[in-house]
Amino acid sequence: MMVRVTHRFHPLFGKEFVFVDRRLAWDVDRVSFLGEDAVVASLPAAWTDIDPVDPFVTLAEGRCAFRPCDLLALADLIDGLGRGGVGGSAP
Repeated sequence: MMVRVTHRFHPLFGKEFVFVDRRLAWDVDRVSFLGEDAVVASLPAAWTDIDPVDPFVTLAEGRCAFRPCDLLALADLIDGLGRGGVGGSAP
């Protein structure tokens, strides 16, 4: 299986590598791959094409900065802060 680096600002952007492993490391979902110098390296999984593309991202074609589920999660967080539910004191 091959994995492609998709993070636009990474020096390895667009290059394909042999997939080695996927695991949680330092609380980050990481993909390990065999680098050009035959050394195993890793990147955050989000910087690769290991997962299918989110359909919303495909349909939005770069016109939307946030996904609806992320905005709803943010609204819940703000609501919780207003009620003192997250790190604050209740009014």
